[in-house]
Amino acid sequence: MPGISAQASVAHYENFPVASILLPRRYRTAVAAVYHFARHADDLADEGDLAPQARLDALADCHAELERIERGEAALTPRYQALAVALRNHAVPVSLCHDLLSAFEQDVTKQRYADFGELMQYCRRSANPVGRILLHLFGKAEPRLLALSDGICTALQLINFWQDVALDWRKDRVYLPLDELARFNVSEAQIGQGEVDANWRRLMAFQVDRTRRMLQAGAPLALQLPGRIGLELRLTVLGGDAILTKLQQSGYDMFRHRPVLTGRDWPRLLWRAWRKR
Repeated sequence: MPGISAQASVAHYENFPVASILLPRRYRTAVAAVYHFARHADDLADEGDLAPQARLDALADCHAELERIERGEAALTPRYQALAVALRNHAVPVSLCHDLLSAFEQDVTKQRYADFGELMQYCRRSANPVGRILLHLFGKAEPRLLALSDGICTALQLINFWQDVALDWRKDRVYLPLDELARFNVSEAQIGQGEVDANWRRLMAFQVDRTRRMLQAGAPLALQLPGRIGLELRLTVLGGDAILTKLQQSGYDMFRHRPVLTGRDWPRLLWRAWRKR
């Protein structure tokens, strides 16, 4: 499902559209409330100069607000008051919001992932809750659709990781599984130096192929959702696939050519999303 970003993923907010004009008006307030909750919490984990413990303390305050909502008490801050209305009106499990917070806490304390399984456990909490929340908002939280949504959200999270390898390195984070770095004979020093050689290209071709297959496996969800909701999701999936294509076209050199979607990309993607209805 789309992460709900300034352009489409609460899992990471930079790549796709928030409560966009494609969404029916009746959903926009609730989607925006969830976005602002997740954006704020992610910023607590990532932005500014706070020490790690101060970040964890701030996220603990967010958990406390969610616990007030669970108990039926009034939240203390306008952000969580708006979130409470959205969750209550659409019967969204508050546990999904706790999952997101736990992923943001992990960002503070964990910088490496031993294998793909560990990375998937992170995505289960950092990305998949977004799609599940949205399906609850849309009244489509059926088990089969939730599973498809998980595939899309995890793929979008991975796309953001591959797009941002260099940016994450500067934060001392490596999301490429360490066992796969070893398998392809790529060192962390090579990432730090931005060295793009044959080993690096093989590693990233492997990541892009697996991520694309995951994205495509979840894509049928967009045909199960009605009207503009389905159109928004098709646009999101196509946008993610376009980032993967740009990675390939750059020779996997995201160090010098970070792939992004530009204003020239969106009309073409929107046309393709419309035709796929």
